[in-house]
Amino acid sequence: MTNTNRRRILKSLPALALAGYLPGGLAAGKEQPNILFILADDLGHADLGVYGQTDFRTPNLDKLAGQGIRFTQAYANSAVCSATRFALITGRYQYRLRGGLEEPIAGASDTIGLPRTHPTLPSLLKKQGYGTALIGKWHLGYLPTFGPLKSSYDSFFGNYGGAIDYFTHKPGVGPQVKEDLYEGEVPVHQIGYYTDLLGARAVDFVRKQQAGKPFLLSLHYTAPHWPWEGPGDEAVSRDIDNIFHYDGGDLATYGRMVEALDASIGRVLTALEDQGLAENTIVIFTSDNGGERFSKTWPLTGQKTELLEGGIRVPAIVRWPGRIAAGEVSEQVAISMDWLPTLLAAAGGAPDPAYPTDGQNLLPLLLGQARPQDRTLLWRYKANAQRAIRSGNWKYLKIGGNEFLFDVVKDQHERANLAQRHPEVFAKLKGQWEHWNKEMLPITADVRTHGVSGKVQADRYGVPASGSVAD
Repeated sequence: MTNTNRRRILKSLPALALAGYLPGGLAAGKEQPNILFILADDLGHADLGVYGQTDFRTPNLDKLAGQGIRFTQAYANSAVCSATRFALITGRYQYRLRGGLEEPIAGASDTIGLPRTHPTLPSLLKKQGYGTALIGKWHLGYLPTFGPLKSSYDSFFGNYGGAIDYFTHKPGVGPQVKEDLYEGEVPVHQIGYYTDLLGARAVDFVRKQQAGKPFLLSLHYTAPHWPWEGPGDEAVSRDIDNIFHYDGGDLATYGRMVEALDASIGRVLTALEDQGLAENTIVIFTSDNGGERFSKTWPLTGQKTELLEGGIRVPAIVRWPGRIAAGEVSEQVAISMDWLPTLLAAAGGAPDPAYPTDGQNLLPLLLGQARPQDRTLLWRYKANAQRAIRSGNWKYLKIGGNEFLFDVVKDQHERANLAQRHPEVFAKLKGQWEHWNKEMLPITADVRTHGVSGKVQADRYGVPASGSVAD
């Protein structure tokens, strides 16, 4: 056999492996689906009407859920943004990459970011003939070393960092701070509420699509991340003196931010319909981590930066008309890194065998060809001050120096510590976490992490704090 023939056969193996179950995926003669992946920022598990929000309305996302499948036990890979984004784009635990250890990436660096040589969701889909675009938040490293165009997106419009003001588009306050708004790798200036600008750019992208070439559109909003500014809040934007906006916000403002997000997404979904693309487009909506201080997470407890359920459980909705049954609700445990193998399977591809995915291909479940299965998922956060593993219905949690064992299906509020009642389960999960942790990159002194007060968590559970880490 010649080397050329050998390479040709090896190259075909991923597609051949998928062909065994692709009658529901990319079957012979089927057109590859377009992909619209919508990521919210800091959206709480119950911040949509379909998940229990009653203080404001989210009609477009509620309708999307009714047209497809809604997950009730979906997780983010981290309790903070950039770490989850590493897992999402690579399909692997973020702790396998130096940049993924940051909680989160805080500023420009020549070494901390997504390596351009690492396979990504857009790079793997490009091999399947896809056009790729990112509109919105990147947060996986800064120019000149890192960026969306360096990691196989064909085009980019958005911000490189973690958060910007919704009106000035700056990551800080003051005349010396430059806007973090780019067209590709070129700084640009535009006027408008950022959530609306991203939606408008996505609508324009959809309208320009040519028939016959599938696309991946990653639409990554910053909403409803702070600063707490809704549409029309230009005066608030002018008055704040800190981008973190600790002294601002309220439930009503937060509601208007989420409603603006929902309306923006609604316009993009309408554009898909108008262009005749909706029927063959997979639409996924989820969040990068749990909710912030104004989010609704009930009946979960905890929030962003915590490995309690409220900090890592997120909404997740998938629509694919004619392929995914409408109105479905799934209890399947899922996580951010699952979307890469799932979408590649739908497109007729597979992960790079040199970088095996830690996620699970959910396509058979989405298409009704498989039933929910137990999963084992693991997290670490804040220099190991927080640890968690979920296996089946059990969850081992270490937080604020205290250790817990919960049945998170029966006890979603994480109140009944079953460690003494089930010491064998407690010991098994703790051991599993320790074994897994040794396989991940260590958290060294140069890694940027934030501490968490042991007293805060001790007060929540009524137990003495055994220690704390500086905030």
